[in-house]
Amino acid sequence: MKITLCSLLVLVGAISTVRGATPGFPVNEDLRHVRTLSDPRLSPDASRVLVQIADATADGGRTHLWLVDVAANTSRQLTWSPAADKGGEHNGRWVQEGAAIVFLAKRGEKTQLFRLPMTAGEAHAYDLSVVPPVDASTVPDVIPPKKPDDAPPKRDPLPIEVSDFEVSPTGKLIALLAADPETPGEKKQKEDKADALWVDHDLHGKRLYLMDAESGKLDPVALAPDVTAISWDKSGERLIALIEAPNHLSDLGPQTQTWLVQVSDPAHPARINEMPVTTERVAWAEDGSRIYYLAQSERDAPPGYLDLYTMKLADHSVANLTRDFNGSLNGDKPLLYGSDVLQAVQLGFGVSYLRLRDGKSEVLQFESPVVNRLDTDLKHAGWVWLGQSGAQAPRLFFAKTLGRAARVLNTPTLTAAAWPAVTAQIVRWKSDELTIEGMLYLPPQSGAGKIPLIVDVHGGPTGAFHNSFDPLTQFMLGQGWAVLRPNPRGSTGYGAAFAAANKNDLGGGDYRDIMAGVDAMIAQYPIDANKLGLMGYSYGGEMAAFVEGNTDRFKAIVSCAPVIDQHSEYGTEDSSWYDRWFYGKPWEHAADAWRQSPLANVAKAKTPFLLIQGEEDVTDPLGQSQEMYRALRQAGVHVEMVQYPREDHGPLGGAMHGLPSKEPWHGFDVRQRLIKFFNAAFAQ
Repeated sequence: MKITLCSLLVLVGAISTVRGATPGFPVNEDLRHVRTLSDPRLSPDASRVLVQIADATADGGRTHLWLVDVAANTSRQLTWSPAADKGGEHNGRWVQEGAAIVFLAKRGEKTQLFRLPMTAGEAHAYDLSVVPPVDASTVPDVIPPKKPDDAPPKRDPLPIEVSDFEVSPTGKLIALLAADPETPGEKKQKEDKADALWVDHDLHGKRLYLMDAESGKLDPVALAPDVTAISWDKSGERLIALIEAPNHLSDLGPQTQTWLVQVSDPAHPARINEMPVTTERVAWAEDGSRIYYLAQSERDAPPGYLDLYTMKLADHSVANLTRDFNGSLNGDKPLLYGSDVLQAVQLGFGVSYLRLRDGKSEVLQFESPVVNRLDTDLKHAGWVWLGQSGAQAPRLFFAKTLGRAARVLNTPTLTAAAWPAVTAQIVRWKSDELTIEGMLYLPPQSGAGKIPLIVDVHGGPTGAFHNSFDPLTQFMLGQGWAVLRPNPRGSTGYGAAFAAANKNDLGGGDYRDIMAGVDAMIAQYPIDANKLGLMGYSYGGEMAAFVEGNTDRFKAIVSCAPVIDQHSEYGTEDSSWYDRWFYGKPWEHAADAWRQSPLANVAKAKTPFLLIQGEEDVTDPLGQSQEMYRALRQAGVHVEMVQYPREDHGPLGGAMHGLPSKEPWHGFDVRQRLIKFFNAAFAQ
């Protein structure tokens, strides 16, 4: 479990079988035509905004860069992809005072850094090559064995693949991250099938280079891999680099190191030992006197639950700025504005920014309940951000002054047609000693009689539902169903104690919170108690499996990418550190791990159960769904399981909810099966 989500249908008749019950609401095919808007970047003169827009699934799901003129309030597409490029252009950034942009794209075998002049001309890739720092084909005992007369391998520069970069505030340098290139000898080993994988002993890693933005000249920084994040100071003379220990050492516990690099002396970076091993994001004060960073909360909370800290560079003294904040930090990098610090935060279902100034703090008010990707220019002459709600798709906002009235900038529409705006009702109920919140969506016809209810459970469990736009919810409303999205104990947005309230109690108190919410909805709204369904992805899928073994009140349950057996999942997932906080190592706490495994109660299962699973999922691996499928099938419970080739954890969840996907039909197929499964159960 983690935070922080197949038939090829070609006949019109097949598509039309799952049309919405309410006119105007999206049908399944409509969700293949949803685009997304992300990563706004204001130009140095605050006159233009560079944004990233993803094509709809039906159009390939590729991302492109668009340019928005603030004064004219017009937008135009700036980059296009050749047919061979299946990913598109992304990570657009301004350089040279807005005279050009740089971005990443994969136009050949590797992802490259491109430069596009804003006056005229084509985008051109920087020719970036390095002498390989390591060569696994030259180590002792190499296979195939070297012969005495073999010539030593050549050490010619080889092209690198850029994974991330940050432009310095002066625009003269670009700090970029790139994995070690594969050498000819290593490539030949693969061709000869001498390709045994020594687990957690990979010599390669991701390294930091400084590149001249004009010439493309590269200088390596003397840091060991894996470099994962970089942050420039305002002068462009220093940067902070975060390094994670390679070869999955983070599975033993957080291992992040923080290093200070002087541009004038990249061969001698200095480690900042006072920065904790849980550091995730770093930003500089405008005067360069201190740094701000996110790291694990001082309070007992799940891994990844963060506080905002500051450290003075003069004496390395550290202060926690959000110890008593009764919400959650969203994990975005702090944004510095004069003496103000702006940090993305979640409070309940809302997402905004916390402004800290002179020891005081306030949550900023925006036009939308969910705001993210706040950005400004170096002179703070303008501000841009994305705002959305459950009834409104994301929009791009601009304001000359933060806190003043903003206007919406014109960008391409994200849905093919306007959908009815259904606003969520914030509902609350008591569970044990806690007050639990949920968002309840009621279809327009809810006054005409009792209606079915679908309970949608979020992932994590250290996650939360926000009051944000979700195409899948709109699609389900079109079926005439109500949708309840609860934030039970363990959710973010309600303080550290609430996020930690399900420690060693997965499927316990949080299950009671959800069921108490179902009772409250039946008592207060026109909900048909005989037509209840439940679904969830990731930990939501795990909760769906807990529900399966604990109650028969639901007519049907859909479990996507779940954890079923804590013992086997712990041993086969990509990383186990997060799980360890909840119940420890399963072999040391066997009773706790089994008690918190849905498989433990599978003998009590009765409800029809649908499993949705990506075959390439490394977060909650395929075997978890297979265990549940076998157990329910042998118990005589109606169970169906659908596997999706090539799909990992996050991408399949996004496709299911209608986000752009490289897979043209997987999301459509999941939604079609979900609707048919619930409808069949409700008809009985």
